Amino acid sequence: MANPLHGPSTGPSVAEILASHAGGTGSPTKTAARVADAIAARGDDGTWLSTVPRDQLITAAEAIERRPAARTLPLYGVPFGVKDSIDVEGRPTTLSCPDYAYIATATAPAVQKLLDAGALYVGKTNLDQFATGLNGTRTPHTVPRSVYGSDLISGGSSSGSALAVALGQVPFAVATDTAGSGRVPAALNGVIGFKPSRGLISTVGLVPACKSLDCLSVMAGCIDDVDRVLDIMVGRDDDDPWSRERGPRHRNAAIRVGLPPDSELEFFGDDEMRMAHNAFRAQLRRTHTVVEVSLEPFLAAGTLLYQGPWVAERLVEFGDFLTAHPDSIHPVVREIFEGGRSYTAVDAFAALQKLQQLKAVVGRLWQHMDVLVVPTIGTTFTVDQVLAAPIDCNTKLGHYTHFGNLLDLLGAAIPLGATADGRPCSAMLLGNALSDDTVLQLAAEILDEPRSTHQEATVPLAAQERL
Repeated sequence: MANPLHGPSTGPSVAEILASHAGGTGSPTKTAARVADAIAARGDDGTWLSTVPRDQLITAAEAIERRPAARTLPLYGVPFGVKDSIDVEGRPTTLSCPDYAYIATATAPAVQKLLDAGALYVGKTNLDQFATGLNGTRTPHTVPRSVYGSDLISGGSSSGSALAVALGQVPFAVATDTAGSGRVPAALNGVIGFKPSRGLISTVGLVPACKSLDCLSVMAGCIDDVDRVLDIMVGRDDDDPWSRERGPRHRNAAIRVGLPPDSELEFFGDDEMRMAHNAFRAQLRRTHTVVEVSLEPFLAAGTLLYQGPWVAERLVEFGDFLTAHPDSIHPVVREIFEGGRSYTAVDAFAALQKLQQLKAVVGRLWQHMDVLVVPTIGTTFTVDQVLAAPIDCNTKLGHYTHFGNLLDLLGAAIPLGATADGRPCSAMLLGNALSDDTVLQLAAEILDEPRSTHQEATVPLAAQERL
């Protein structure tokens, strides 16, 4: 259907929903009905691939209301969506490829933590097929559009997760981010996309794109919602070989902000985006301690992702399906998968050695800064532009995101409003591994949000059961 919006229209936050449920002005069942009606009113706009039917959603909300000490649950009746590459027991996992679909026999541990905390599962959100793409057009289903209209792409691969939040249907959604899949669609829809340090959130139950780089991420309308959700989802999982403990909380020290020189920023001829970002940089210089940091080693690492052997890692999961069902795969995704066959073990080791050299260079830069700030995207594209030049447009969209997981960084895409011609503008805050809380603190300062930690020492649910 046509999109009448021009920008995000986020709904009530997690805190507001909890207050409504606690105070009696609302309830999980009322919230469930509101969400189901809002989704139905939009029709098939490419946001959701499957949803819990209205009557079943209300029944699930009633079950939450009957749980012991229900109103003390940290996400009591709060609705959320899950990207359709993550398992929820009894629900289809499709990766936007009908011939690949299966019914999950278990729920991903990170999602199960949300359910245990009282959250209400609404459904599975759309994505670029096999989580391969940053634009949202690589799907056999309805191609989603940005809430900014003008036929702008939604971004991907976590297109539906960003839209579900930007449309106000849910306050947060679970996404993934291997090469920018959580940050780019957040930028294109005016919401927050937070990709934590790899390993903080279990990836068990996620169908991997590149298993050594994959990361679950969170879409939300405010930093407080990100904090609340992370406090539930973060936790060590011994079934995930990349799992690790959370880093220290930010301790109110001044945050040193790294900014690349103007000459190193790329906007691909988009003067309005350049002006909007430069205005933000000028404001940041007035409010924070700024140091100049070259972007060159970061960008050099980024070129390794799709111009190097990490493309071949996708064949670990999808190689047999590619061989058996090539016509079931979106043509652009198939082309990318096929390209992975050309790399050798020598190529892989050469790239790993190059990456290690770049990690050493970047590692020294963190001695002088705490957070690196860059644009999330340098420009926007329409659906027609992406369909005409799918690889080129996708590469430009990932210019500032491709290097993140390769260099073991975390990232937050935060909305900055719009350009002079009404398109979304977003900044990305990048931190070294395990500095998540510092990045979130800077994000809150930039967005002028008060911030408090809801669980100073988060105790995993399994540990609570042993107490």
